[in-house]
Amino acid sequence: MFYYNIFVIENSVRTRNNENDSMDNIFDVKGKVIIITGGAGVLGGSIAKHLLIQGAKIIIISRSEESISKKISELSKVGNNILGYSCDVLDEEQLIQVKNKVIDKWGQIDALINAAGGNMPGATIAPENTFFDLKIDEFKKVSQLNLEGTVLPSMVFGQEIIKQQKGSIINVSSMAAAQAITRVVGYSASKAAIDNFTKWLATEFALKYGDQIRVNAIAPGFFIGKQNLRLLTNEDGSYTDRGNTIISNTPMKRFGEAKELNGTVQWLLSDAASFVTGIVVPIDGGFSAFSGV
Repeated sequence: MFYYNIFVIENSVRTRNNENDSMDNIFDVKGKVIIITGGAGVLGGSIAKHLLIQGAKIIIISRSEESISKKISELSKVGNNILGYSCDVLDEEQLIQVKNKVIDKWGQIDALINAAGGNMPGATIAPENTFFDLKIDEFKKVSQLNLEGTVLPSMVFGQEIIKQQKGSIINVSSMAAAQAITRVVGYSASKAAIDNFTKWLATEFALKYGDQIRVNAIAPGFFIGKQNLRLLTNEDGSYTDRGNTIISNTPMKRFGEAKELNGTVQWLLSDAASFVTGIVVPIDGGFSAFSGV
């Protein structure tokens, strides 16, 4: 019995050690071919840089050739496996052209990150205005960019992911999706649609194509970028009234930094999240958990 117990213990330790060895690579994204729409932006660019450093092969997409060129020049300093294409995420033909170029170059597409999106003044209600001042044309444009600009790339690039029977799509939602945040009516409505689309597509893919195809979303909290800089900060760097309101409702008492999205994105892309699909992950300093009291 004594020798038997030693044998069991030794084998148990050996098994655990083997499990630990396998855990070393469970977050690995090395060699994965990953397309990032909006990859020339602040958040998308940060994700691209992080994944490139981790050994992934990155393709960034943006409408602006200038921003693509600038971002490629920047990212080339940290890795060689980087491509960039000027492409409108609302143009199916352009997306197909990019897909074909990627397949010709690297032979596969392992993941898609839908980071393209944005807002417009006419789809936002200024403090001195009411809902009835909403510019419906700009509301439509914002809705189209955020929702269709996620659906179309998912259709085009998702076909390649399905072909290889393994891969991941990550959509970008927002704190504006889950609860009412004043002023940003167009952005909020379209990002709420992203949450639903993420869950719908995750279910559709899992049921029809198996457990190796996953769709999830991240929901960033408040990060200061070009679009909201003057909305959240004054010229002297102090917070505006809106900026202070956000900070007072964020338990961590600060805005997020772009790099703080990267770990969650890598997790969702990797085998560490192999049983995770159809979720929206808040990355918000506790904003969504706080009641304000």
